[in-house]
Amino acid sequence: MQFIQHDLPGIIECIPTKFHDDRGHFYESYNQTRFAANGIPENFVQDNYSYSTAGVIRGLHFQKEPHGQGKLVRCMTGKVMDVVVDLRKSSPTFGQHGTYILDAEIGNMLYVPVGFAHGFVALADAIFVYKCTDFWNKEAESGIRWNDPTLNIDWGVDNAIVSDKDQILPLFDPNETIFK
Repeated sequence: MQFIQHDLPGIIECIPTKFHDDRGHFYESYNQTRFAANGIPENFVQDNYSYSTAGVIRGLHFQKEPHGQGKLVRCMTGKVMDVVVDLRKSSPTFGQHGTYILDAEIGNMLYVPVGFAHGFVALADAIFVYKCTDFWNKEAESGIRWNDPTLNIDWGVDNAIVSDKDQILPLFDPNETIFK
């Protein structure tokens, strides 16, 4: 497995080594010891699953402290453009976002630590799964509107399909301290 550090501190892409033969392929998708040795020492406590058709945008979501969630995200089928926004006020990349293509054919994953808003757009019909470092907590649930003009994220779709709930999330406020 390769572990690639990205421009936003803490974001790590994990690319498995696939073993192919005439029956198909095999790869190890998670190994706690190997992940910890490469900067992901988390104890994951919850797995989530979603299915999205092409053009669906989910996010940008996060949970406020003390229930912040780190996530290890990937596609079981299909392809998405994953989006993260650094909400850590003390970070040199506060308010910046990054985009990453996650493709089931490659099997790559993205580690998103606590302190980031997270979302994705399905580039094809996709089953998206993620491990979380804390349990879902309704009172801590929050987010930022997907089309926030300050963040100016290019989602790459013309006719986005977005839930009513995500359409009314608040705009990004650079003066608000969500994460230290």
